[in-house]
Amino acid sequence: MSVPLSASIADETSAEPVTRSRPALSPSRAADFKQCPLKYRLRAIDRVPEPPTRAAVRGTVVHAVLEDLFGLPAAERGPDRAAELVPGAWERVRAGREGLDELVAAGGPEALFEEVRRLVAGYYELEDPTRFDPDGLEERVEVDLDGEIPLRGFVDRIDVAPNGLLRVVDYKTGRAPGPQHEARALFQLKFYALVILRTRGILPAQLRLIYLADKVLLTYTPDREELDRFARILTALWQAILDAGRTGDFPPQRNSMCRYCDFHALCPEFGGTPPPYPGWPTRDATTTDIDLGLPLVRTPEDV
Repeated sequence: MSVPLSASIADETSAEPVTRSRPALSPSRAADFKQCPLKYRLRAIDRVPEPPTRAAVRGTVVHAVLEDLFGLPAAERGPDRAAELVPGAWERVRAGREGLDELVAAGGPEALFEEVRRLVAGYYELEDPTRFDPDGLEERVEVDLDGEIPLRGFVDRIDVAPNGLLRVVDYKTGRAPGPQHEARALFQLKFYALVILRTRGILPAQLRLIYLADKVLLTYTPDREELDRFARILTALWQAILDAGRTGDFPPQRNSMCRYCDFHALCPEFGGTPPPYPGWPTRDATTTDIDLGLPLVRTPEDV
C-alpha cells in the first residue's frame, strides 16, 4: 500500500530512531537504486566508505582545472594557461582527501598531471572557452519536487546567452556511453533540466555532456511535457526507495556494472553479507554531499 511521500519512515526492526541526515535523489543515487537497491542502501543509508580510484582522482582534478580556467578573464583561457593550472588543482583535491599520494605513487603526480593535461587539451577541440563567460560554475541545484521529493545535484557549468537562452553543461572524463548506457546519460540530462526548470522557471534550451576522453558531445533539447513525465518517473522511483527504506528490503541485483563495485564483500551475490540495516534516517537535516554522490573525489560513474 502506498503512503504519502512526505511521511517519515522508522526502522521497524529498531526501538531507537536513527538520527542521520536524510538521503536525497541525485542522478547518481537514482541510478544506483535502479541498478542495484543494495548498492543504493550501502552508499546513501549505511554510508560505507569507498576507496578512491586513480580514474576518479584524475576526473576530479580535470573538473577542478576547468573550474579554475573559467575563473580567469576570457582572454587568458588558452590551452597553455589551462595546462599551468593542473598542479594547483591537484593540490586542492589532495588537501581535501587523505591517501591520494599513495594512489598516484606509481609515476608520481607528474604522470597524473600529464593524463589530466591530455584530457584538458581535448576540451579545446570541442569548445572555445575564450568566447563566452559562464553564468555558474559547480553550482549546487536543489528543489523539493512537489514539496516532498528532495532532488539535489551539482552542475559543472550553466551558460546564459544574451537572449536569455540557458545551457547546462556537464564534463565527463570517461568515454562516451555505448548504446547500452545511453539511457543513463539521458537520465542525468533530464534530471538537471527538471531541476533548472523548477528552480529558475526556465526551460533549458540545451543540455550538453562533454566526453573528454574521446572528444564527443552529447546534447539534449528538453521538452516541457517530457519533463513533466520525467517528474512522474522520479516520483515513482522515490516511492520505491521509501518503501524499501521502511522494510529494509534492498535486494542485490547482479548486472554489468558489478565489476566496478567496491561492495563485493558486503554483497550476497558475491558471497558477502551486508551489515545490519541501520534504519531509514529520520532527521530532516541539510543534505550532505555524500547523499548526493558528490564526494571530494568523484566515484567512477560520476567522471
